[in-house]
Amino acid sequence: MKFRALLALAGAALLAGCGLNSVPTAEENAKAKWADVQAAYQRRADTIPALVNTVKGAAASEGKILTDVVEARAKATSVQITANDLTDPNKVAAFQAAQNQFGGSIGRLIASVEAYPQLQSQATFKTLMDQVEGSNNRITIAVRDYNTAVQAYNTRIRTFPDAIGAKIFYGAKPIVPFQAQAGAEKMPDVSFGNSN
Repeated sequence: MKFRALLALAGAALLAGCGLNSVPTAEENAKAKWADVQAAYQRRADTIPALVNTVKGAAASEGKILTDVVEARAKATSVQITANDLTDPNKVAAFQAAQNQFGGSIGRLIASVEAYPQLQSQATFKTLMDQVEGSNNRITIAVRDYNTAVQAYNTRIRTFPDAIGAKIFYGAKPIVPFQAQAGAEKMPDVSFGNSN
């Protein structure tokens, strides 16, 4: 009887060291962090257009850029990705591309505001710029936290002893980290004068 009890204890210890609990915990953490990324993007998508509508009247000459922001927002919110899609690089890339287009539209809006100092004096533009900055900071933090969780999960499913449980019990696949768009490392051109 003692031998069986010791054998059962040894078996439980071996299984506990094989990722039975740690692999799904790490995977769920990465999925939760992905939800935070989506929430940050959704907050930006919800907040910025409302502010854009507020400043539209004061920026009739910049209507094209504002329209681009609204259209890019619509596209950014139409591309959805679920936690189950995180192992599909194409779906993650499509989501990132839509978000990058929205971010580029916002960047053009800010550049036009800087080019016309009389628009900067309006409180609505300052509020818009503050919200854009705050939204982008939230996104940066959410993406960083997501990538940290993905790294922890991907490391866990590839290292001993958790790799055993990850492979045998869960068929675990690496999760795709969020990546910056190509060329993001370059400093953007900012001009305060006329481009003529």
